[in-house]
Amino acid sequence: GEPKSLGVSKQDIREQIWDYMESQNLADFPRPVHHRIPNFKGSYLACQNIKDLDVFARTQEVKVDPDKPLEGVRLLALQSKKTLLVPTPRLRTGLFNKITPPPGATKDILRKCATSQGVRNYSVPIGLDSRVLVDLVVVGSVAVSEKGWRIGKGEGYADLEYAMMVSMGAISKETPVVTIVHDCQVVDIPEELVEEHDITVDYILTPTRVIATGCKRPKPMGITWFKDARVSDLKRALRELGSMPLRLTWQGPQRRAFLHYPDSATAQQAISCLQGLRLGTDTLRVALARQQRDK
Repeated sequence: GEPKSLGVSKQDIREQIWDYMESQNLADFPRPVHHRIPNFKGSYLACQNIKDLDVFARTQEVKVDPDKPLEGVRLLALQSKKTLLVPTPRLRTGLFNKITPPPGATKDILRKCATSQGVRNYSVPIGLDSRVLVDLVVVGSVAVSEKGWRIGKGEGYADLEYAMMVSMGAISKETPVVTIVHDCQVVDIPEELVEEHDITVDYILTPTRVIATGCKRPKPMGITWFKDARVSDLKRALRELGSMPLRLTWQGPQRRAFLHYPDSATAQQAISCLQGLRLGTDTLRVALARQQRDK
């Protein structure tokens, strides 16, 4: 049967699903699926189900992750002449790339545009300052529950992108989130594993089902960060949030940074941007420091 009696940590659940998909030969290229958003046999079929969602029919701009199992949705978005945004690989420059097929692109070219190679060759970066309004977000998952809880591959990129989109005003809490998985990836996820920065999903598409989760849990509104916190990650975060301080003093042993801003209003704004930001496994705690005497 399917792996229903699941372990206690997110990693247990990931491992069980990856193992099951490989052992039952449900996995598809690239394999092995461990440590990935797993591609599966029937992913294109599952993707077709998005055509039945009103939210897809109405959408003009759709953001789809670059994972292999979501290729079918990227293709449908291009064929329906929707604006297709994909996240910048590892968020190196800004947040989104826009896939721009050449004028008069044939179906074959559109197919290419929907692959990860197309994501590289047919896309243009969109600056963080551009007015982007995303109507629909499509994410990959390792596991998802009918209640809408989601487990990704553990790097936190989807959560980070979501939080950055919120902070840019590109999405609101009402923007629907869809995920596409194999039936065996729909499992019970204990609620205590769901952290406040985790994205929840509104629709789950599998090769056999369309599940509306009716998830009422508030979507994350903060900013989250990666697992390998370095001062360079903090600086990049500050740059992308437009909150670069005049000076940054890093106290490595205490894992503490002092950010010096010209005035308290700018400092206050930076605090609201940074509060709850996760750098690595750390969640940033931000507060206004008393005046440092040695300034």
